[in-house]
Amino acid sequence: MNDDFIKELGYKALDSRLKRISDRMSHDIRKLYKEFDIDVEPNWYLIFMLLQKTEKVSISYIAERLGYAHPSVVVIVKKMGEKGYLETEHNITDKRKQIISLSDKAHKLIPKLKKLWDSCENAILNMIDNDLRILTYLDNIDLELSLIHISEPTRPLYI
Repeated sequence: MNDDFIKELGYKALDSRLKRISDRMSHDIRKLYKEFDIDVEPNWYLIFMLLQKTEKVSISYIAERLGYAHPSVVVIVKKMGEKGYLETEHNITDKRKQIISLSDKAHKLIPKLKKLWDSCENAILNMIDNDLRILTYLDNIDLELSLIHISEPTRPLYI
């Protein structure tokens, strides 16, 4: 007997299954950071990586590039700033816009983080047997959701 109800539901619980996998990975990475005495949250790595490539960007730019809601990015940036990993300045032409960049503290931490990220990347590749087809499936889901909300095709069934 299968005690995993989400798994038992199969594709009908895809969102819950993906969320559970994401939560497990975040939890494990948080533990890894603590083990190496790194005061960083797992969901910050995308911003660290993006700012390494682009140096100075607006919160809107970060939200757009990551596909996150603007308020979510504001919360992450605020927390990262409070820990001293980000520097913020106001845009010269629009004082409401903040320009974000990595602080010296962040730049000093990046080599240590890169080692952990590489290790995590290798672990993930091993988990999926180096089979990257999962990314194609996720790309297709992303694309479909950007074209039509999942509620649209189901609405006629209830009207």
